[in-house]
Amino acid sequence: MPKAYGFSEYGGPEVQEVLDVPQPTPGAGEVLVAVRAAGVNPVDWKIRQGYLAEHMPLDLPAVLGREVAGAVEEVGQDVADFSVHDEILGSVAPGSGGYAEYALVTASTATKKPPQVSFTDAAALPVAGGTAYDAVRQLDLSEGQTLLINGIGGGVGVAAAQLARDSGVFVIGTGSEEKRELAESLGATLVTYGDGLSPIADRVREILPDGVDAILDLVGGDALRAVAGLVKETSQLLTTADPGVVAELGGGRVVRDGGGAVLAEIVRLVADGKLDPHVSDVVLLERAGEALASVESGHMRGKIVIEVG
Repeated sequence: MPKAYGFSEYGGPEVQEVLDVPQPTPGAGEVLVAVRAAGVNPVDWKIRQGYLAEHMPLDLPAVLGREVAGAVEEVGQDVADFSVHDEILGSVAPGSGGYAEYALVTASTATKKPPQVSFTDAAALPVAGGTAYDAVRQLDLSEGQTLLINGIGGGVGVAAAQLARDSGVFVIGTGSEEKRELAESLGATLVTYGDGLSPIADRVREILPDGVDAILDLVGGDALRAVAGLVKETSQLLTTADPGVVAELGGGRVVRDGGGAVLAEIVRLVADGKLDPHVSDVVLLERAGEALASVESGHMRGKIVIEVG
């Protein structure tokens, strides 16, 4: 039976394991993909932990992972845009998972992979790259305006910084000192967490005394509260991490498009050398637990990808 990596009950890392699972069959609007690479995201451990069980019910055991790149193995009904052997990237179908030898992908969320883009880079795009693209488009900043990315070092922050920078936006990011080289390579100015000398908002104002035009929060909680007062209009305060806190602060959530047309634009930017997903580590499927632990720790730089085939 095909191999996968998932969990048999909700909980911490101790519930994760290698699974033997039946090869799935694509339904209407789906394709079966022989997975070559799968992206690792914070939402993966939150799903395992059960935080999203009410909104995303799963039949257990469940396979982890929300984004993949690979080759089409079988095409379901009502799918016109893909054929067997096409190399694609996309988001997994409801109930499926990406840390696996085979995964179901919703055809409307997928696009063909350009030959010059590696499977590992492609697998990093549907969730993080797509979220960053949607966030920057939603904020709709003009050249010369300023964007604070709260938690710049992960996959969404890395992509958003590049997209905003290339629109002529001045980007400032929060993160640990270990992220400085990465942030500066993106053209962003880093303000580090917790030096114990002054609140982080005060240190941002040393650079931008009038605050910022927009904030993209990727952290939530007290870290979001600490910087929220910097934005000039609360309508320009968006989060991917904490809808409850952002609502009390007068901001909103990043609205995802999730469609294949957006993903096609993102992967075209990668193919053209205008966007680097910054895949910092690639691990084999049997080591998927280590990859997820790195993401769960919050210390990753860029993206971690699982190599499958």
